[in-house]
Amino acid sequence: MTTESRHLSVHIDSPVGEVYAFVSDPANLPRWAPGLGTSVVHEDGRWFVETSQGRVQVTFAPQNELGVLDHVVVTPTGETVYVPLRAIADGDGCEVVFTLRRAPGMTDAELERDAALVTGDLALLKSILER
Repeated sequence: MTTESRHLSVHIDSPVGEVYAFVSDPANLPRWAPGLGTSVVHEDGRWFVETSQGRVQVTFAPQNELGVLDHVVVTPTGETVYVPLRAIADGDGCEVVFTLRRAPGMTDAELERDAALVTGDLALLKSILER
């Protein structure tokens, strides 16, 4: 089964190492991805985000030098969502690429809404890191 996906990206005029360090810290999620949740807590070695649907667990890929920022989100219902995210060096800056996948049963309108939210989050990330 092939899942429809979209690659949404933004170029950020900051070194890839700085972008990676900021994005890979779950404590920064509410700053650049406010659509995901409003607050983050670290309990018993795990990260949780308070969302409009309840508390979700977020686990990022282990620290690496390849710019892999993939993370897994476990929803309040127990659904596991894999989120591919990369920071790729591009000269003195970098490109951040988010792969948005259509979830089973997701309507076209829901996919467009999610794409707009991710695009907004990436624009916010750019503005924060280019200050």
